[in-house]
This record gives sequence, structure tokens and C-alpha cells, in this order.
Amino acid sequence: MSTTPYIPESQLIINGDGSCFHLHLRPEQIAHKIMLVGDIGRVPMVASHFDTIECDIANREFHTITGSFQGKRISVVSTGIGCDNVDIVLNELDALANIDFRTRLVKEHTTPLDIVRVGTCGGLQPNVPVGSFVCSVKSIGFDGVLNFYAQRNRVCDLELEQAFLHHMGWTGHIGMAHPYVANADTQLMERIAGDNMVRGITIASCGFYGPQGRKLRIELADPDQNRKIESFTYQGMRIMNYEMESSAVAGLSSLMGHRAVTCCFVVANRVAETALTGYKNDIDNLIVRVLERL
Repeated sequence: MSTTPYIPESQLIINGDGSCFHLHLRPEQIAHKIMLVGDIGRVPMVASHFDTIECDIANREFHTITGSFQGKRISVVSTGIGCDNVDIVLNELDALANIDFRTRLVKEHTTPLDIVRVGTCGGLQPNVPVGSFVCSVKSIGFDGVLNFYAQRNRVCDLELEQAFLHHMGWTGHIGMAHPYVANADTQLMERIAGDNMVRGITIASCGFYGPQGRKLRIELADPDQNRKIESFTYQGMRIMNYEMESSAVAGLSSLMGHRAVTCCFVVANRVAETALTGYKNDIDNLIVRVLERL
């Protein structure tokens, strides 16, 4: 008799067609190599490089196409913006791979997934100008998602967390969410980044405006936030960029036993105050590079 706890309907909602609640995917429709994109419109861009397509399924902001690229079975999935959506996507992808939807039990032998998030970001250092490709070695999560899971300390860099809090002057500050630091999978990072991507620490922000130091009509709680972030160093590494999903991708994947990394195209540099809007061809180059190495 199995000692694995039965997962009730309220914990894992399965649709009438046997698909998971949000993604609307059945277990056989997901590949073990997965590219995550935030923008739903980027899914067909990725799939345009596929040699064959098995399925094309969309629900809300979640769009999935599974197919083959150079003999590799790959799924591209859109998450929408933010780590809250990543929490949905990662949990459902893991369920599709590692929970038996018929018995509602975790499978005896679980399957690790290779997950690469490809997106856009803002550069925070002079050596990451607009047009750079940045691979996140570590991600500082402002979102708080991983703090809701047991054993988060097991997969986080606790020393970097404390060093960052001290540098920012946020220690004991009840108004700020406690950031966590999630690590990319080392082997997958080496394969995807190769020798032609900038590597460093990434801030995964919980918003686009105030949480990234932008001020429109509302004053900021810490007007010096970005200046302090730009000057932070840890074991020779600097914070290279802002984006909005990498921490939950890396942290949840580590807890679940998957391999994950985030690679982004720099569309703006906050130090140089420059930005690029017509970057479709450039992000497509990053997509192809990741597909070839995934």
C-alpha cells in the first residue's frame, strides 16, 4: 500500500477533460524541456522555429505549444507577468510531470524538468548595455513567493540575503517584504549561458514601477533604492538587472527537483537612461540560442 498522501480535489484541481486547472494541459502534452516566456505573444514566435507541432493550447494568459526542435521535444509556455503567475505555472508543470492524475498520488519515480525562462530586463550596470544577454546566476526575490514554502532555506543563499538586507538598510524594516535569494542550476546555466552571456545577480521585482525604483505620482519608500542596488557586491558579483520572474522560477524549481535558469535581453539601462523598443529580432536571436542549447 502506498505511503504517499492522497492529494484531494481542492489541492489539485483537475478539469473534466483530465487537464490541470489553469494551463489546461494533460500530462502527455508537456515536454521535459520547457521554455517559459512572460508575453503570451512570444509563444508563437518561439514555436515558429519548431520542426513539428504536437499541440497548441491556451487559457487566460497561459499559452502552451509543444513540438520538436532539432530532434528535441520542447514545450514553450507563457506565464504572464510576475512571480505569482510563476507559482501557478511551476506547480502545475510539476504536477503534470510527477503526479498521477488518475490516482492523485505522487509518482514513485519523479521526473526532473529542464526549465529556461527567456524574457526582457533592465540593466543596472555600465557593462550590461541595451542589447546584452544576461544569465541570472542568483536571483533576489522581492516577491515573497518562496517564503510560503517549507524548506525555502535549504535552496536559498542565506548569507547573500543578509548581506543585501544590511547593505540596503532594510534589516528590521517592517515595510519591506523579506527578499530571498534563489540559485540557478549550475549545470544548466553553464550549458545555456556558454561563453557569450553576461552573468550576475538579478533582482526579481514584485512590480514594474515603485518596486523597481520608478516614481510617477507616488513618492518612494526608499528613494535611494536603485543607487544602493547598483553599488552592492557579493563575492565579486554585482546586481546586473531587474526583471520580474526569475526568483520564483529558480526557487520553486530547486524545491521540486527541477533544473532552471533565466536568460534575459536588456531592453533598457537604468544607469545610462537608455531604452530600446524595437527589439523583436534581438529577442528572437536569444530564443534561437536557448533552443539550440536546451
